[in-house]
Amino acid sequence: MVTKRTFGKLSSGEEIQIFHLENKSGAYAEISQFGAILVKLCVPDREGKLTDVVLGYDDLAGYEVNGCFFGATIGRSGNRIADSRFALDGQEITLTPNEGKNNLHSGPNGFEKKIWNAAEISEDKNAVMFSRISPDGENGFPGEFQVSVTYEMTENNELRIVYGGVCDKTTVANMTNHSYFNLAGEGSGKAMDQYLTIHAESYTPVGEGSIPLGENAPVEGTPMDFRIPHQIGDEIEADFEQLKITGGYDHNYVTDYYNKASVREIARAWSEKTGIEMSVLSDCPCVQFYAANFVENEHGKNGHVYNQREAFCLETQVEPNAVNVEAFHSPVLDAGERYYSETIYCFSVRK
Repeated sequence: MVTKRTFGKLSSGEEIQIFHLENKSGAYAEISQFGAILVKLCVPDREGKLTDVVLGYDDLAGYEVNGCFFGATIGRSGNRIADSRFALDGQEITLTPNEGKNNLHSGPNGFEKKIWNAAEISEDKNAVMFSRISPDGENGFPGEFQVSVTYEMTENNELRIVYGGVCDKTTVANMTNHSYFNLAGEGSGKAMDQYLTIHAESYTPVGEGSIPLGENAPVEGTPMDFRIPHQIGDEIEADFEQLKITGGYDHNYVTDYYNKASVREIARAWSEKTGIEMSVLSDCPCVQFYAANFVENEHGKNGHVYNQREAFCLETQVEPNAVNVEAFHSPVLDAGERYYSETIYCFSVRK
């Protein structure tokens, strides 16, 4: 079932709709036309109680600011690009910086601050496709990019997110979703006792400004190792340089068994308190694991105030700054080439 209602008005006066995607069991997702942002994701816990597992805001005004990127559709390019520049087709491309000299999540007023069109609503799939045209030169990115993001709430309690698009010039395309998950429920406090598995033998060490050093490193023998499930907070304060640089986990993981054509499980998390388990499947080569190290005094949903480490993000992607590092997976999208990426957050219950 797909329904919509008015979410509110932007400060500029435009009225914004929010779309409610509900399956037969009652689990549902709500997505705002502003930013194609995931506002709510309610799934059953072990008692059958619907639990909202993503952080966010009650009103549109919160999302107009949204310095933490709660629930955001990120584009054209997720994560950081060093010095806000790269070379493409023999040309030097300069982006708009928004984190010191670097470009983070495509710069100021990225896709998460744009009004999207509800281009297609599919009742039989509990899905809505949002689309927009990102003009040539938006935040410095070349080419007119006709882009879409589709959210689908399946009968198996899966939130499926599919990104698509085509550009008339060679550009960078590395889209992701920036939801903050707490499987005990948003506003329930620290998420560091939740268990996490990341199917990755290597991660991407970073230096100043969280820019990758240019190579990947094995997780074995380090606090970065999540190949065997353990609580997120077990080693987050370890005496380990990479965790000190980023104030906790905020690193890219190069996931196992990558094949462009196939979706496979790359991570899994669960809460002992609620029994809610989340499996993350994607066709992306990498995932950014972020433990909400810098969330502070954010006034969120239901009167809750969010603070450090009360959630975690698993953002599917290629490596940060990959456009400048030949050894990383390429985010380059050729002119006329079809962009496609798929990520599924699948929910179940452990009794």
